[in-house]
Amino acid sequence: MKIRLKINGVIIISAFILVALFPRIFFRDDPAGLFTELTEVLGIALILIGQILRVSARGYKAENSQNSQALIQGGLYRITRNPMYLGILLIGLGVVLVLFNWWAITIFMLVFVTRYILLIFAEERKLRKIFSADYDDYCSRVPRLLPTLSSLVELDISAYLPIKLCWFRKEISSISPLLFLVLFIESWEVVAKEGLWAGFQEIRWLLITIILFIGLVFLLNKWTQTWNEANTTKS
Repeated sequence: MKIRLKINGVIIISAFILVALFPRIFFRDDPAGLFTELTEVLGIALILIGQILRVSARGYKAENSQNSQALIQGGLYRITRNPMYLGILLIGLGVVLVLFNWWAITIFMLVFVTRYILLIFAEERKLRKIFSADYDDYCSRVPRLLPTLSSLVELDISAYLPIKLCWFRKEISSISPLLFLVLFIESWEVVAKEGLWAGFQEIRWLLITIILFIGLVFLLNKWTQTWNEANTTKS
């Protein structure tokens, strides 16, 4: 785990230095307009959804893995074998859409594939040795990364996206810095291009977005409680 964190840290710091040295190359300079605003909204949405996926997957795994002795197949692991990596993918794409030029998506995808797809293959070999036939059966039913549309539609969202507020409290230190950094840079760019009043307008909409996000988290938490109570009663 420590080696993984070190590698991720090197990638993040290297990307930060590269962007800091060549800001005009990487940062988007699109004219203000509906398309730009929609792109930024989509980017923020992907970041927030990605954070929810990571929190849900980490929290569920921590409560049900029995110190890595059990094969996790519930929660988000019902629709994707790697929900945390899917969360990272969405967060990265969201950051690119909010801040950077379109071609930066290519660079991000190359880094993601090189770093995480190879890591996924290595983890699959390890899990196959531990759980053998059970893991093969799981792989035959659940896709490696991207959920199928049918699984998202047919399953109850409370079944595959459990959320507990205590999970978010544990992850808030990792969620807040990235989110506020992206929002700060975006607001700063708006102020530089369109003036202080436009910056205030941007901050207002960003605050509304954050409030809606918090409301969504509480709603998912409520649905999770209801779903758990219903299944406890059945059993």
